Amino acid sequence: MSMSDDDKAMGRIHGEQVPLAPDGMGMRLIYMLLIALMLSVAQTVLMVVTVVQFVIMLINQHKRNEQLAEFGTALGIWIAKAARYQTAASEVKPWPWTEID
Repeated sequence: MSMSDDDKAMGRIHGEQVPLAPDGMGMRLIYMLLIALMLSVAQTVLMVVTVVQFVIMLINQHKRNEQLAEFGTALGIWIAKAARYQTAASEVKPWPWTEID
C-alpha cells in the first residue's frame, strides 16, 4: 500500500533524527537567531515561488509546475522543522546543521 503525499511529508517532518549533542543555552540562542533570519528568507522565497506558480497556472490552463510544487513541499518541511526547533518541540536543528531530506 502506498503512502499519501501528506503521510510522506509528515514522515519527513517527524521522522527519526537524533541531535548530535545537546547545546548550552547560549549556543541555542545563537542558533535560534540564525534560524529566525533563515525563516525570514524562506518566507520571502515562498512568496516568490507562490506568485511564479500562480502565473504558470494561469498560462498553462491550471496545470502546475511539478518542480515548483516539490520545492514548495521541501521548503514547507524545512520551515516546519525550523519551527519545531525554535519552539523547543525538537532538539534537532534544520538544514544546514542536519541532512536535508
